[in-house]
Amino acid sequence: MTKIVFMGTPAFSAPILRMLVEEGYEVISVVTQPDRPVGRKKIMTATPVKEEAMRLGLPVYQPEKLKNPEELQHVLDLEADLIVTAAFGQILPSEILEAPKLGAINVHASLLPAYRGGAPIHQAIMDGQKETGVTIMYMVDRLDAGDIISQVVVPIEERDHTGSMFDKLSIAGRDLLKRTLPPIIAGTNERIPQDEQAVTYARNISREQERIDWSKPAAAIYNQVRGLHPWPVAYTTFNGANMKIWWAEKTSSNASGQAGKVVGLTEDSILVQTGEGVLAITELQPAGKKRMTAKEYLKGPKIQAGDLFE
Repeated sequence: MTKIVFMGTPAFSAPILRMLVEEGYEVISVVTQPDRPVGRKKIMTATPVKEEAMRLGLPVYQPEKLKNPEELQHVLDLEADLIVTAAFGQILPSEILEAPKLGAINVHASLLPAYRGGAPIHQAIMDGQKETGVTIMYMVDRLDAGDIISQVVVPIEERDHTGSMFDKLSIAGRDLLKRTLPPIIAGTNERIPQDEQAVTYARNISREQERIDWSKPAAAIYNQVRGLHPWPVAYTTFNGANMKIWWAEKTSSNASGQAGKVVGLTEDSILVQTGEGVLAITELQPAGKKRMTAKEYLKGPKIQAGDLFE
């Protein structure tokens, strides 16, 4: 039987691991990131993949850095026939990539060669793409540059956000891997080199990308808000303090004036002038406060037409 080592960390990866077990593959070890402190109380928390592995009764290994000699050797000593990764979160040393006789494959949440990197889902939505997908590829010692084995296209609907697309792409990746593994193990799968002329990148989201630039069109800001929802969340500045913008809606309203200016208030939204069109803020979080709807926020005398977001 083919011995598989699975490497993954977030909730995106858990259904993929579960499928491997349900399909009868021999998962000899699960490698995931170490437990980390989470929340204001800094409670040490296991990764979703570790939690899933424990439910499935699988051995778990949590290296701080696989480049460390001892941690590297531990993985090599597993003598896997195949390594399957899905959003693991560490770069694998070449020694690990070259060790399994069937290679190391990755379930990547984009249609490569588009959106190589750590934030392909966020970036596709922020760019206003109408579709994305999942690629299963061989791993090499360059970022997401290996040969493509299989792909599936997944539409991005108008109201999709990063959270909803993580769920959709996780299931699409699970199903695609289920179909793709048998030919990989049999040695009959395709290997399609990536077109280097078509490469784009989706680096991990920076703090600068989270800040709203109100001079941009309303449609672009809407894509930014949903691309950063529910994490890390877009933000703006109001009265000198940061304010998270959890959700907003495009409107058909026409107004003029300075970008970022509040041009109106409704029962459940704050209407803000952008560089092109008006955006309706419907869910927000002032600094030091809880997340709330605009309707809840507007119950107090906190904002009025003419105020400015920066």
